[in-house]
Amino acid sequence: MDTLTDKFGRKITYLRLAVTDRCNLRCQYCMPAHGIDIVKREELLTFKEMYRITRILSELGVNKVRLTGGEPFVRKGFVSFLEMLSFNDKLDEINITTNGALISKHIIKLEELKIKTINLSIDSLSKESFAKITRRNIFNQVYKTLEKLEESSLKLKLNTVIQSGVNTDEIIDFIELTKHKNLEVRFIEEMPFNGTGQRATKEVWNYTKILDLIKSKYPEIKPLISEKSSTSKMFKMEGYLGSFGIIPAFTRTICGDCNRIRITATGLFKNCLFDEGVFNIRAFIRNGATDSELKQLFLSIVKEKPENGFIAEANRKNNKNVSESMSTIGG
Repeated sequence: MDTLTDKFGRKITYLRLAVTDRCNLRCQYCMPAHGIDIVKREELLTFKEMYRITRILSELGVNKVRLTGGEPFVRKGFVSFLEMLSFNDKLDEINITTNGALISKHIIKLEELKIKTINLSIDSLSKESFAKITRRNIFNQVYKTLEKLEESSLKLKLNTVIQSGVNTDEIIDFIELTKHKNLEVRFIEEMPFNGTGQRATKEVWNYTKILDLIKSKYPEIKPLISEKSSTSKMFKMEGYLGSFGIIPAFTRTICGDCNRIRITATGLFKNCLFDEGVFNIRAFIRNGATDSELKQLFLSIVKEKPENGFIAEANRKNNKNVSESMSTIGG
């Protein structure tokens, strides 16, 4: 059977699929205060097209799908799409990244489907700081959702983007959250995908700086063994229920074992977060592509996957400056 393998021998088993570019928050590290120019509905992949793409990719070895946005629960019919996707017997995991504003009423339903993990984006445990970061005053609502998810059968991960001058003073607070809660906190390096480009800061809070701060407070932390293709380096405090990790998303020391591809809500295929997109699948499908043609397309595109994110960024042709909104790409 043909499998998605790049020229460096990396097998592609993980798809990050954005279902919408719309979001109900306006996080400063993701988009400008006025938002982004959202695309017309007809330019978005339909759920039927998404299911077809996912099915074909799963026949080529993809067994894990993460659904993102924007905010996926903003799109009408998203939960019905999850039901449809759960019928794909070749998928081992269906995971979701959400900001927590709209998921609460769907938790029981999600437990019945093939959903394994919820990544909840939350960058502050302070109501005031949360409102400043997201430009929305819904902290209490999101934190209640966090508690409901932690009590559910779904695995809960918190995605926390560490932003210099904004929330670095809360790193220890997030780790303390793992003392009595069964969840993972993942600290993510800030990236330039905010609609304007890399933010000028006085301090660079990268993987090393974040870890050094944590070790200064918790010299007894122990590293955990992660899957080879994991994006995060995980740790645990003795006696703590949960765990925490750091994702070197911007310094890109995790590229060697990359097993991921991305497809945006408009059907743009991305071999790497830092490339500018390599093929418009939507147009190919709507021009009558067969399943066999789609398979051959995916196999050929993946062969061109760059060795790492720095090469992907250097190969950008139309826009050398990485500044797209993460909401457009798919978080």
